Amino acid sequence: MTALDRWADRVAEHPPPGPFRRGFWRSPLRGPWFTAVLSVALLPGITLMFLTGLASYAAYNPNLAPGNDTTPDKGLLGSWLPGWPAGPSWLYWVNQGVHVTLGLVLIPIVLAKLWSVLPKLFEWPPARSITHLIERASLLLLVGGAVFELVTGVMNIQYYYAWPFGFYQAHYYGAWVFIAAFVVHVAFRLRIMVGALRGRSLRAELRTPVSQTVAEQPDPDHLVSADPAPATISRRGALGMVAAGSLTLFGLSVGQAIGGATRSTALLAPRGQNMGTGPADFQVNKTAADAGIAPVGDGWRLELKGPAATSLSRDQLLALTQHTARLPIACVEGWSTGVQTWTGVRLADLAAMVGAAPDTNLFVESLQRGPGFGSATLSAGQVQAPDALLALRVNGADLTADHGFPARIVVPALPGVQNTKWVTRLTFLPATV
Repeated sequence: MTALDRWADRVAEHPPPGPFRRGFWRSPLRGPWFTAVLSVALLPGITLMFLTGLASYAAYNPNLAPGNDTTPDKGLLGSWLPGWPAGPSWLYWVNQGVHVTLGLVLIPIVLAKLWSVLPKLFEWPPARSITHLIERASLLLLVGGAVFELVTGVMNIQYYYAWPFGFYQAHYYGAWVFIAAFVVHVAFRLRIMVGALRGRSLRAELRTPVSQTVAEQPDPDHLVSADPAPATISRRGALGMVAAGSLTLFGLSVGQAIGGATRSTALLAPRGQNMGTGPADFQVNKTAADAGIAPVGDGWRLELKGPAATSLSRDQLLALTQHTARLPIACVEGWSTGVQTWTGVRLADLAAMVGAAPDTNLFVESLQRGPGFGSATLSAGQVQAPDALLALRVNGADLTADHGFPARIVVPALPGVQNTKWVTRLTFLPATV
């Protein structure tokens, strides 16, 4: 017997009062099977959440230019990043809609899972062995990481930043901490989860009424209460409540990702109801007034810089060959404009006008000033995409001030914030810069 074993035996004889005592937890629903059923839903859900989150991060082209990346010193955590493609046009729309909507849908399941394992957080003694200590540490990181990611994610959707740090950086780092703890936890618990699922019939449990709901057999992890109280709800009822909560959140949020006629159903997206009128009747994330954009007069000119340089008025831009593309704009918060018809000048044509090579990146500057809005850098592949436009019109009408008049960037599969509005300067840079 090791020193840690002897210490654990002595400490176990004198647990603190309250939740550290096994008799404190009396629900007959808690047990390996109930926890395992919730885990079956969370295992693929969390995996997909993490993968879509990484894809969302990659879509900002963080390795392309410092201005695109607000996450400092990412080191190995950013070395995996691929170049983000300019198509299919729905790529970022679907990715971010899944990421945000799935995150909301998982909230009731995560809360139910935390409830089911709550006794483990107050387990006494705190550590019985080195292996147990590692598992306990991963559990704390897992729970803390899950709560942090979900809370900050929901607050970001609501544009409510009640913290002193940047959401973008903290959410990215938090995701890596959480997924590391998640992998360790799954490695420790997968065999137990499979055994628990095989030990009871799902069909039988879903047919068991409250009157016949009893505690599971005692388990080594002490999830099952040592002194269970009479059931007030069946396992079928508890799982039904979780499913109903997830479906409700799905129904009240998915409309903001789909856009169009379904947007009015997105009651959990209060900022998602700020729309234009007529041909401009679609999502506005930030109005011209909110962005501090004064009315743009006839003196506006677009500056083009590259091997050569020139400037063009809006009338001169309209006189160039116009191209039309049907594209959505989707934002990191999960909302989408739905598919709109944009008309303007191809970015590739503007690049050729100043003698820029096909492998040239594009630095976009806006009349708006402020972190995350005043500029963006696009890859050469995005500049050369056939539907990548400096848009001047939408749905057959001139852009409104709120939608970026006099000109805005519209590129397939690009995050909304990089579809820069109120463009004032385009600088074509060698790809090595």
